[in-house]
Amino acid sequence: MHRVLALYDTPPADGRVICVDEFGPLNLMPRKGKAWGPVRRPRRLRATYNRCNGVMHMLAALDLATGKLYYRIRPRKRWREFLGLLKALRARWPGQKLYVVLDNFSPHKHVEVRTWTADNDVELVFLPTYGSWLNWIESEFAALRYFALNGTDHRSHGEQNAAIASYVRWRNARAEPKTTFAPDSPIRSWTDYPANAA
Repeated sequence: MHRVLALYDTPPADGRVICVDEFGPLNLMPRKGKAWGPVRRPRRLRATYNRCNGVMHMLAALDLATGKLYYRIRPRKRWREFLGLLKALRARWPGQKLYVVLDNFSPHKHVEVRTWTADNDVELVFLPTYGSWLNWIESEFAALRYFALNGTDHRSHGEQNAAIASYVRWRNARAEPKTTFAPDSPIRSWTDYPANAA
């Protein structure tokens, strides 16, 4: 936890801090959301007993230096898909060390992933157990769910992916650097985190 908070508070001068996580599963289903109250007949959610269109998964990365969100949607979320995301991030910022904050999902620790990161100047910074709240990208997922998915009933993955892409474009056009993570959180006083030591 101290390592993650230190990266958030004082980003290293030699590279970028990137928060990575998976979002999903992205099912095709009616999702509850806020809407104008109906005058007489309430809008009903359709039944989805059979889901014949499969499930997709979103792998995403949040760049704290710019506040921009980068993602890809894939049918699976194995170590191969995760490594593909890391390679795309590495190509986006050549010459800079990448500090990737992520949870302990098993594909993140695959031997192929660890070998590649060691050879390509990428440091994996794992969150503590039950510490997913420390990953800054989680708040972005909450916003994505609220603005892009709630109150929808997409009939195809292409339609749903387009809604997500539209939101991410809108969000990235207004992105600002992420500089302060939970400055008033009690967690900083519950621990001997160096920023509060005096």
